[in-house]
Amino acid sequence: MEGREDWVDVGSLDEIRAAGLKPVTARGTALAVSCRGGAIGAVSNACNHVGGPLGEGRLEGDYVVCPWHQWKFHRVTGAGEPGFEDDRVPAFPAKIADGRVLVDVAHLTKRSKAPHPPHPLAREIVRAPGPLRLAGISTTAMDRANPRFSGSDHLLGHALKEAESLGAQTRTIALDELKFRNCEGFYSKSARACTWPCSITQMDSADEMERVYEALVHWADAVIVATPIRWGAASSLYFKMAERLNCVQNAVTIKDRVLIRNKVAGFIVVGGQDNIQSVAGQMLGFFAELGFLFPQFPYVAHSRGWSHEDMERNVEIVRDSEELAEGARMLAKRCLDLAGRLVVADPATVIERGGRKAHSVMPTAKSYGAD
Repeated sequence: MEGREDWVDVGSLDEIRAAGLKPVTARGTALAVSCRGGAIGAVSNACNHVGGPLGEGRLEGDYVVCPWHQWKFHRVTGAGEPGFEDDRVPAFPAKIADGRVLVDVAHLTKRSKAPHPPHPLAREIVRAPGPLRLAGISTTAMDRANPRFSGSDHLLGHALKEAESLGAQTRTIALDELKFRNCEGFYSKSARACTWPCSITQMDSADEMERVYEALVHWADAVIVATPIRWGAASSLYFKMAERLNCVQNAVTIKDRVLIRNKVAGFIVVGGQDNIQSVAGQMLGFFAELGFLFPQFPYVAHSRGWSHEDMERNVEIVRDSEELAEGARMLAKRCLDLAGRLVVADPATVIERGGRKAHSVMPTAKSYGAD
């Protein structure tokens, strides 16, 4: 070991043994100090991935598990878990003296970040040449083995057929056919923990929310989201999707990167109870925060109100209504008309930050003890 040692007292052995893993700061250096079987380990507190605080995680055997995205590093050597040993966080000499834990902050191993291929969703957002593209998203929960009539899906079908007749490419995504995990609240740990691409999508190749991300961010020029009204709100599948779309919104906050630009959204809302304007308003507000723009009259809707619970009659009305079908067709036309104008607009136009995004959350190495 070359150079002068600098041993710093970071706490009592009893305290660190009881904690198992603890974040500490020594001479301005953020550390994750651990004790297992009486042996002390000390590594940098900053995870290699996006700087998560390792000392706030947990121990899994001799590995520290990052609380943000579950990357693992050996608590003594700093090496990544088996198979990822080339990913290393700095490790520091540590010892016990008179019941105290000391760390030599002057001598540390080098941080090493093994190359990781970027996720396909992380590619540059460039609109591919070709006709206008409209994605339809169904949020109706459905037993596909025993299908029933869905008013919102029925009208979405009319909208997509109209788009095809206008020469647009279409893609339908039925959320109930996808297997995707719930949002697991990374944002609640730190704004920087909610990443684009979504942390879950990066960790779990079986998570099919990737199809929604691909369609909305990379493929579609316009999207129509169709939902039933469930107890005065959009469907539970809609909200499950919306929570997972927080990573698209959060990219503006943490990276000042607008993923949705020059894209259009419209909505179809159908329900037996009358709460149309509230449901549509919530959806408009959320998709506006993602960056979508809207045509004039951005939604079509149907409801017979609280006193009409004869759903057989409601099904008949929606299924046979040429007025509603024409409304859905014209919604598709309005969305594509606006999308066509936006496609030829300057995609590099700078949009000033607003709302929540007016306040930048700038990632700083110092905040998380990066070396």
